[in-house]
Amino acid sequence: MVAYWFISHTKAVTERTAVNYRDTLNLPQTEFSMRAGLANKEPEYINDWYAMDLYGKIRKKGEGKTPFILHDGPPYANGHIHIGHALNKILKDVIVKFKTMEGYATNYVPGWDCHGLPIEHKLFQEINKKKEEVDSVAFRKQAHDYAMNFVDIQREEFKRLGVFGDWDRPYLTLDPNYEYWILKSLSELCKKGYVYRGLKPVNWDIENETALAEAEVEYEDVTSPSIYIKFEIADAGQLGLPANKPCYLLVWTTTPWTLVANVAVAVHAAFAYAVVEAGNEILIVERSLCEPVLAKGEVTDFKILKEVSGADLTSVTYRHPLKMRGDCPVVTADYVTREDGTGLVHTAPGHGADDFQTGLKYQLDVVMPVDEKGVYTHQGGKYAGQHVWKANKLIIADLEASGNLFRREDIVHSYPHSWRSKKPIIFRATQQWFIKIDHDGLRAKAREIIATQVKWVPPAGEERITAMVAGRPDWCISASAIGVCRSPR
Repeated sequence: MVAYWFISHTKAVTERTAVNYRDTLNLPQTEFSMRAGLANKEPEYINDWYAMDLYGKIRKKGEGKTPFILHDGPPYANGHIHIGHALNKILKDVIVKFKTMEGYATNYVPGWDCHGLPIEHKLFQEINKKKEEVDSVAFRKQAHDYAMNFVDIQREEFKRLGVFGDWDRPYLTLDPNYEYWILKSLSELCKKGYVYRGLKPVNWDIENETALAEAEVEYEDVTSPSIYIKFEIADAGQLGLPANKPCYLLVWTTTPWTLVANVAVAVHAAFAYAVVEAGNEILIVERSLCEPVLAKGEVTDFKILKEVSGADLTSVTYRHPLKMRGDCPVVTADYVTREDGTGLVHTAPGHGADDFQTGLKYQLDVVMPVDEKGVYTHQGGKYAGQHVWKANKLIIADLEASGNLFRREDIVHSYPHSWRSKKPIIFRATQQWFIKIDHDGLRAKAREIIATQVKWVPPAGEERITAMVAGRPDWCISASAIGVCRSPR
């Protein structure tokens, strides 16, 4: 039904547009009916429009009138157009033609994004090679030619949709003049102190060895190991607990491989935590989760000695369960919940956005023992050379051997995947370039412009963008630019 409406509506709009432009520009009478022989007639109509320079006549007739400009987000030049491209371009074309007939001077300038992983990924598929099998400079030249070829192909395909525009003078992101203005703008931002370099955890596609933007991430159900780990408290006396029994923080995770980079445990300052005596050891878990968590570990005979707050727990440190480093702190974080787990969150600033922010707040080390292929580096200690997915079993086995594994089970849950490789991704801290959002009042200026200088249609758009600007961290301007072979041409 949607496809039928789309085709019928497009056909009707093309007919009405042709008739309206003919009357407006005093063009010769032409038969515009498309009810028969559409496949043959439509290309003829379009060829006639370009032969008579119809768009040029429209632009000339609009000289001196109030301008209307539609800023068009560019598609990637990496393949033939699909129904999404068609819907996007036709709806925009309807708006531009409507504004033309309202008396505005319209100038639609199409463009293409000619850089990045979407183009590189397609080219790798076409030449059937991987990153390490190509020369970077030669590949960039191939990518340039590949993109330009599809600019020409898509241009003709968009014309066939009846879309009017300045097709002979599009904007291309690989055009030297376009690149000049990007660099000039970046230079100005640097001079004014907005740009800095730092670590940031990004969505990392192991298969393609590149960062992914949020829009490039899909979610699929996977089966993961769900483990409950005992983190031994190094100084239980701080909580007034007996010294003759080991005392543990009970922590839950579905990513055992990230324990190598653990540097802290996060609790909620306002939560109540039960201090439980279970046989010859003492376990600490969030009070409302106590019974179900202990049941998972088949602990039925236990005694709650006392309750402490999350804030109280920050007085202790713990020994790393894999002995990767010295004693680590307990910190507080508002994102800790009672919905699942134990109310105590394993924290690795190099492997998660929330963890990273907590790391900044408490000046924690950002440990990154995983390379771009998803393999542990020398920082991974005994796991160096192991792929993270394979290391899960090894780490669980080591935890069990050391007595730190409380419970292990498998769960099915939603996990992020790369939309290109269709494989699970990881979160990995890499060096990135940022713009300081609060430098020189930038955030406040943006919010003021949103409220006073932009008309939002529909009005709900203003609330959405205002909330995004109010809560967004510093803007990472390089994470989506770590393409497989990208560098200035």
